[in-house]
Amino acid sequence: MNAAPKSTQNGVISRIKIMSDIDIAERRKPQDGRLSVNHQGRKIDLRVATLPTVWGEKVVMRILDNSTATLDLEELGIRQHNLDLYQQSYTKPYGMILVTGPTGSGKSTTLYATLNQVSRPEINVITVEDPVEYRIPGINQVQVNVKAGLTFAGALRSILRSDPDVVLLGEIRDGETAQIAIEAALTGHLVLSTLHTNDAPSAITRLTEMGIEPFLVGSAVDCVIAQRLARRLCPHCKETYSPTGYELERFGWQAGEELPELFRPAGCARCSRTGYRGRLALHEIMPVNEELERLAVARASSADIGRVARAAGMQTLIEDGWAKVRDGLTSVEELLRVVK
Repeated sequence: MNAAPKSTQNGVISRIKIMSDIDIAERRKPQDGRLSVNHQGRKIDLRVATLPTVWGEKVVMRILDNSTATLDLEELGIRQHNLDLYQQSYTKPYGMILVTGPTGSGKSTTLYATLNQVSRPEINVITVEDPVEYRIPGINQVQVNVKAGLTFAGALRSILRSDPDVVLLGEIRDGETAQIAIEAALTGHLVLSTLHTNDAPSAITRLTEMGIEPFLVGSAVDCVIAQRLARRLCPHCKETYSPTGYELERFGWQAGEELPELFRPAGCARCSRTGYRGRLALHEIMPVNEELERLAVARASSADIGRVARAAGMQTLIEDGWAKVRDGLTSVEELLRVVK
């Protein structure tokens, strides 16, 4: 890999800042911006974030491909079992759907794909985001502006007076926002939002920790999705191999069962010798039934909620990932990298 000389660092960063409409004179605090480039006839947006470090400024550019905002749920790689569970939730006229996971795990893409399923001309859809990552025609999108006093909670209060049918809230960050979103879900609105938790059952306990009454959480939350992004094996060079004893034991293979055929990365010119090309999502979908509602009201732990959810048919992230490993879509190594 070629390395650029250190002397070019400041010049390159200044150029990126100018293109992103960021203050080039400010190097002491983090800044955010956005720029667009045309690549092979497609418009690609880049979210730019700068961070001052002891070695100079660090710049991170996240690629936002607007075509992903028009994806259907089937194109996200949701397996049929999970898709059937999820469909029962987003087709309801009210309730709350939460997508959880770390930053960059595809939560926004899943929410937009859900919007594409429910959005129709006769339905009033309003979003509150920070920032608005994908611009979609026919949807009212509100950009949070903290400096102007337009916070998530303030914007959410205002849009509820605009008689929305579906509300997409970019993220639930505090108890005030969570309270208003819960009340909206209980008063006839379909609320879609994201939350930072490691798995689906933890979302219930996270909301109660934010100060929401447990009986409101149980009544309002209709479905929780936890997800991760894993690299997809290159279809042109992936190679088969016999799984090791550790891998078989790790994923619950029983003696006497047929040995699964697994694939691992090899590397070719089409995948830049990495063995991977593209990404796919792993999902853990937990519909909230009456038993889970009772556990929420009783302030049960996330471990107890998880056990009941699995008994009701929820497949964990590792189980969904293992199914995709067996389908030859990704590798065991990659699965264990993103799901512990």
